[in-house]
Amino acid sequence: MSTAAHSPAEPTPPRPHLAVRDGGTVTDRLVEANRQYAGAFEDPGMDARPVLQVAVVACMDARIDLHAALGLELGDCHTIRNAGGVVTDDVIRSLTISQRALGTRSVILIHHTSCGLESLTEDFRIELEEEVGQRPPWAMESFRDVDQDVRQSMQRVRTSPFLLHTDDVRGFVFDVRSGLLREIEPAGRNPQE
Repeated sequence: MSTAAHSPAEPTPPRPHLAVRDGGTVTDRLVEANRQYAGAFEDPGMDARPVLQVAVVACMDARIDLHAALGLELGDCHTIRNAGGVVTDDVIRSLTISQRALGTRSVILIHHTSCGLESLTEDFRIELEEEVGQRPPWAMESFRDVDQDVRQSMQRVRTSPFLLHTDDVRGFVFDVRSGLLREIEPAGRNPQE
């Protein structure tokens, strides 16, 4: 199976405080970082209900620091991430729980420039099937036009019968070079309105 379309142009240099030592693994490094974090941790005294009553659906791309990009703090929002930031059945599941059980009312969808899903095709699933003998049951959800995919994701949220609050659903494309969000108008809406 080829995944060359997803390989990074240049690897990020390792950060010394997170270096893997003594034959350990990346997970070992992260567990050690957690021990240090827990040593200074203080219970923030909040529950699972987001203070801003918002859920953010975004791509899992490691270049996007959602909290920093949106000026969010711990407890402000629910964050749901997947490959592409596309609205799948599982995203609808998470949004339904977020709204119905935990009080969110707004949904922000964030795709981004230079997304790996723009270069993958259905061939990826076929290659997986050839490699492991079974085709994955999930859809690739790849796309060619990031703006159109944001519109599709907004439409999926707005038309879901499971969601209570679909009037404040907005979609954006995050520029990985500038850090700016560009808002996408939903399907059928004239940008000049």
